[in-house]
Amino acid sequence: MKRIDVNGNILEDIILKYLYGSPAAIKPPRLNAVASDVARLSGLFTKGRESLPKSYLKDKNLRSAYILYFLISNLYKICLPLKELYLHPEKPLLKERLRILDVGSGPGTAVIGIMDFFSRQAQPPFLDFTAVDAVENNLKDAEALFKIYKERYPARASLKTGRLNIEKTETLSEGAFDIIMLSNILNELFYDDAKGIAKKVDILTKLMNQYLHYDGSCIIIEPALCKTSREMLEVRDGLLKQGFNIYSPCLICEPCPALINPKDWCHEDMPWAPPPLIKELDRLTGLRKDSLKFSYLVLRKDNLTLSDIYGKGSFRAVSEPIISKGKLEFYICGQVGRKPITRLDKDETPLNKAFRELRRGDIVCFENLLDEGRRFKAGRDTGVFIKNK
Repeated sequence: MKRIDVNGNILEDIILKYLYGSPAAIKPPRLNAVASDVARLSGLFTKGRESLPKSYLKDKNLRSAYILYFLISNLYKICLPLKELYLHPEKPLLKERLRILDVGSGPGTAVIGIMDFFSRQAQPPFLDFTAVDAVENNLKDAEALFKIYKERYPARASLKTGRLNIEKTETLSEGAFDIIMLSNILNELFYDDAKGIAKKVDILTKLMNQYLHYDGSCIIIEPALCKTSREMLEVRDGLLKQGFNIYSPCLICEPCPALINPKDWCHEDMPWAPPPLIKELDRLTGLRKDSLKFSYLVLRKDNLTLSDIYGKGSFRAVSEPIISKGKLEFYICGQVGRKPITRLDKDETPLNKAFRELRRGDIVCFENLLDEGRRFKAGRDTGVFIKNK
């Protein structure tokens, strides 16, 4: 199973040092107060989205709760799209310098996540960040966390910040960026606006046309909720019509088949090892951060795509295993659309035994796959090959 390797304990120390002046663990009653704010914020992010304040991170307590609980888990979500870009034979991330624009940066979540990802690479580039956000205190948090992280890891990086609303990105300074990052920001725009999707497509089109380098990548990360994920897929299809190329997670540059059924959506679910403070806050709140759930999209102007690596006949597993008596099923998505695939237990052979190891997000190819019209079947002679292990 895929797993995200994290420096969670170290980042926890960095955050505690910033918020409380010491990496020592916080104690009750402060921890209980933080847990209450975390629970409140989690509720706003899920069941209470209609009452989520537009600038909720202006609230000092909510901002501290976000930094302590959500920042560490959210920052590691950038690892998957970066890893998939890093694998491409054209090496789009192997440059001496990467200019990175983080739009709606919050307290620097994606900035720290990108720094942490490249700290693990043999020859990391110089990371030239520009972070913009509508909330001044978010930018102060981002600057402080960036500084503390650099003190802990002598990273080759710089950070410029600016107060800016995402709807006014045309006022950014000139210059092309290698990465444009939008993390958990699109879902907060034009909530319940009938023209919201079109407005988001328009903002992103202008942003990429004006500021994305011709061989750059726009990375969008959104919550894994059905509504937010499906809205991102609608934005995806709108940007496809504008001529942008889907690099990942899709293996196709066609309208998203998950939008056909209103009950379908697409998201990742990545195992990780949460640091101690996250585990303690989970215990106090009843929340569970034992895996990282999110939706993501990587767009480019050129024609690079993940299928260049894995082949156009590959599929992405887009569901958890569906186990029932005598059979195992998944939903997979590829050139022929989104379909269920079944393997009967009695048909397991050495050729198809990898089928039981398949998990959401895996990329898989088949030999002698049986197409039964509305579904695929892995028979006794079907070869199953998981390609991203």
